[in-house]
Amino acid sequence: MDIQPGGAKTSEPNSRGRRPLQRWEEDFPIQTERDHYVTRREFAKFLTLGSALLAGANALIAIVGLKRSKKTTPSKLIAKASRIAPGGSALFRYPTDEDPCILVRSAEGALLAYSQVCTHLSCAVIHQPEQNQLYCPCHHGCFSESEGRPIAGPPTRRLPRIKLEQRGDDLYAIGFEA
Repeated sequence: MDIQPGGAKTSEPNSRGRRPLQRWEEDFPIQTERDHYVTRREFAKFLTLGSALLAGANALIAIVGLKRSKKTTPSKLIAKASRIAPGGSALFRYPTDEDPCILVRSAEGALLAYSQVCTHLSCAVIHQPEQNQLYCPCHHGCFSESEGRPIAGPPTRRLPRIKLEQRGDDLYAIGFEA
């Protein structure tokens, strides 16, 4: 068996009648006959089953999330209603001592409570009864006193409203509105 320039062998063709092998083909044998190619149908079947599996997993996560018990916030005495004058306000902490809130009595006498944390960059809001608004001095954001929605400045989300319950003269915070 002699090797000619270019790496071709001068031997006879193999028993299957194939062409003579190049030298690089001997060093790096690649058997394309054994390669497994995925057909379009198999690939589409794989994508369909994969998508169905992901959709099922998402549905399962959603169901588990809905069945979980929702965290209940404890009721907490925050103030005496008689101590808040019309147009006045009081600060309190709810549900934990790290969560500042503000209780506001409107000029009409309605009692409202909001988180005191501005929804823009978490600065503390202050009550401005003469303008019927809650004001954030950091970036001059203003929130409606009656609804807690932003009316001026950079904030785009309303202040979280706290549910109140009055028992006699006592005011209790009982949770957050959704």
